[in-house]
Amino acid sequence: MVKRKPILLVDKSNDSTKAIDLFKRSGIEYVEYDIMKFEESCCGELPTTKAPSVFAVEGIFKGLEKINEYISLTRDRSDSKVELEGAHW
Repeated sequence: MVKRKPILLVDKSNDSTKAIDLFKRSGIEYVEYDIMKFEESCCGELPTTKAPSVFAVEGIFKGLEKINEYISLTRDRSDSKVELEGAHW
C-alpha cells in the first residue's frame, strides 16, 4: 500500500520557514509546495488559502499552530502503533 505524504503549502514568511523546520525535525516525509508557484501556474491568487498549511489524509491544517497539532497527532499515532506492534510479540 502506498502511503500518501502530506503537502506543506509555504510562502516566504517566517511561519513557513518554521513549519519546514518542524517537519524536518519530526522526520515526517512531506511534499513542499510554494504557494507562489501555484498562483503562477494555475489559478492566480488564492484568497482563502493561508500559508503555511498542511493538506493531509487527516485533514487541512492552516497556520503554524494547527501544523504543530498535526505533527503531534502524527507522532502520537506512530507511537501507539509501535506499542501495538510490540504487544503482539
